[in-house]
Amino acid sequence: MKSNHAYKYILVAILIVMLPMVLSAPKAMDAKHMQRHENDTKIVVLNYHKIDEMNIALSVYPKDFDEQMAYLKEEGYSTISPKEMIDNLENGVPLPEKPVIITFDDGYLDNYTNAYPILKKYGFTATIFVITDFIGTDPRFMNWDQVRELSKEGFTIGSHTMQHKSLTDLKEKDIRAELIGSNKALESQLGKKAEFFAYPTGTYNLRIAQIVKECGYKAAFTIKYGNVDQASNIYALERVPIFHTEQTFNNFCQRLQYTPLLERLGWIKI
Repeated sequence: MKSNHAYKYILVAILIVMLPMVLSAPKAMDAKHMQRHENDTKIVVLNYHKIDEMNIALSVYPKDFDEQMAYLKEEGYSTISPKEMIDNLENGVPLPEKPVIITFDDGYLDNYTNAYPILKKYGFTATIFVITDFIGTDPRFMNWDQVRELSKEGFTIGSHTMQHKSLTDLKEKDIRAELIGSNKALESQLGKKAEFFAYPTGTYNLRIAQIVKECGYKAAFTIKYGNVDQASNIYALERVPIFHTEQTFNNFCQRLQYTPLLERLGWIKI
């Protein structure tokens, strides 16, 4: 994890040096390439796990999460659902000027006790991908009453499988069992099927993506770094991971600001 952060810091440093040159030399880029990207809707999909006081990378402190949400509000971002995103990408349905999807993986209890009140404070909703076998059975995770409350409050509840096993390690029949079984549990508890999925551990391949589609999901999210736009694979959608670091808020702002430029330069997605 530390080496990954160091790599990102190096990229940001390079960008700071290169940014004036990039902005002052637009003619150096292919005109058709520029036009295509200017016309694309860019959707920021933030990826969190835990909002608590643990001093680990996957745990963002509540005070830091509050600061990040305040920043999004002040900068004019509006939370949207994955359904609204798909309606835009496939049917051209308009989105707010600065759309953002806030996602949480796993369904930890702190998503309800810590993140939920902060999100309500700023008028935001989120998408939570839950591990269905852990809901109501493991005290580290939410129970079904809490999940139902979030669903009623406009949160999107998606599948993160039944047991959080890496799908690339499973046989096809077991992959289907995880995908279908988790959705049956969600339908039983929430009264509606889950339409969206996030790959456990972020591991997938094109065959697994096809199986996700065949199992009835409308889209799937990876941990691949980037923003979502017309060039995205609906079953391998990009996200921007947010971690606890020595400078959590600065890193958060850098990821929001520099991801579009990284894409524009072709460093993370064309």
